[in-house]
Amino acid sequence: MNMIKILWVDDEIDLLKPHILFLEKKNYEVITCSSGTEAIETIDQQNFDIVFLDENMPGLTGLETLNEIKEKQDSLPVVMITKSEEEYIMEEAIGNKIADYLIKPVNPNQILLSLKKNLDHSRLVSEKTTSNYQQEFRKIAMELSMVNSYEEWVNLYQKLIYWEMQLEDIEDAGMFEILESQKTEANIQFGKFIDKNYASWFRPNSDSPTMSHTLFKDHVVPEINREQPTLLIVIDNLRYDQWKSFESVISNHYKKDKELAFYSILPTATQYARNAIFSGLMPSEMEKLFPQFWRNDTDEGGKNLYEAEFLDAQMKRLGLSHLNYEYHKITNLKSGKRLVDNFKTLKNNDLTVVVYNFVDMLSHAKTEMEVLKELASNDKAYRSLTLSWFKNSPLLEIIQKSQQMGFKLLLTTDHGTINVKNPSKVIGDKDTSLNLRYKTGRSLTYESKDVFVAKDPGAIHLPSINMSSSYIFAKGDLFFAYPNNYNHYVSYYRNTYQHGGISLEEMIIPFIVFNPK
Repeated sequence: MNMIKILWVDDEIDLLKPHILFLEKKNYEVITCSSGTEAIETIDQQNFDIVFLDENMPGLTGLETLNEIKEKQDSLPVVMITKSEEEYIMEEAIGNKIADYLIKPVNPNQILLSLKKNLDHSRLVSEKTTSNYQQEFRKIAMELSMVNSYEEWVNLYQKLIYWEMQLEDIEDAGMFEILESQKTEANIQFGKFIDKNYASWFRPNSDSPTMSHTLFKDHVVPEINREQPTLLIVIDNLRYDQWKSFESVISNHYKKDKELAFYSILPTATQYARNAIFSGLMPSEMEKLFPQFWRNDTDEGGKNLYEAEFLDAQMKRLGLSHLNYEYHKITNLKSGKRLVDNFKTLKNNDLTVVVYNFVDMLSHAKTEMEVLKELASNDKAYRSLTLSWFKNSPLLEIIQKSQQMGFKLLLTTDHGTINVKNPSKVIGDKDTSLNLRYKTGRSLTYESKDVFVAKDPGAIHLPSINMSSSYIFAKGDLFFAYPNNYNHYVSYYRNTYQHGGISLEEMIIPFIVFNPK
């Protein structure tokens, strides 16, 4: 490892000889300067890992030197050392992005701590994270063999996401592979759990989680309050880890009041899950009560064109038609900006619902565009892309405006998505649905171990396209592929983001309540 090189700038540098000897014994190289001007020249000629800078020097002051250093090398950490505890000096220094702030007289251990904090920080964090996960790994492995309720699955999935996001910043590929194998194993066990329990969640008086069709009545309605306008944002196709990636951005504007994980219905696809949120009904009920709005997989035309009408019907059914409410769907940048510009007009609504379609477009574009296949090649990259979009999107502007105007904010999604890795062969007739993660149709032939089968769609409240229709749902990271043109099809769709099937990523999704800061 290269020796760490320190520049120490102080007009009384001779008095610091003991400190410098102490650091040299610890294997640090220390170069000294006695003025700001000399320091700037030295930085032009040599590379340093960190600078210790006295604030109170004749000639160029510490703050002036700091400004010059930052103009030349913005990323070079500077530790300010000062006799003065005056607030304005601290504020100036912090505003100029100092790495640390020490008050004279400093002792050698303070210096050492500052070095560790600034230079060894990532290594120490990395080592600590790795050892913590190694301990947690055993616990997760034990939980995986015992988990047996929908609440336990939520806890386990949230734990896996937490560790995935902790480990993504450290340079230990081996640890990441172990976590990936745990996620794969978790999805295998989760598939078995859903296979065994999903249908029972619809029986009267059964212990069942909050699901797409009960979310609005049970969790949105109690938050609507005539004293304060409420904004409900439904981001299409948002996974739990993607929400976690931009949570800190929202927390600049809003305070989180509560967070819960709920379950998307099957299929985890927009026409089923999002229509269920807005109608408060399962798909077979929608088909029966609103044939004019419901579209089956094989029907022509858009499948999500009547969310506003479904919402309207649900509000009436829940006795809430006296409230002022509005529905907006954002499908491109232009309509997002238009809503930002007109946001003031929403102040008088009790409830404003915004469906935001970007993440869905991202996952579909990834399938079709080579550049996005590169940019979102794995879950870490997919999260990063979502965060980058969110920080620069009209959606963040909408959230900022709603905070300024005192709106309560509810944030959720209709389902998540999974990076599919392995094909599973399926054969169906020409009327079989096209989705890669679920199929509905007659006479389907499939690999039994790869799927959850609903031979009687009515038992899980799904419509039958005809008398002998059944549904199959792919588990884990599988995707359905037809035998004809198999190899081309498989290489085209492998490592793309798909939804409609059974995985922790698709089914366990967030609902969050915020109050403005």
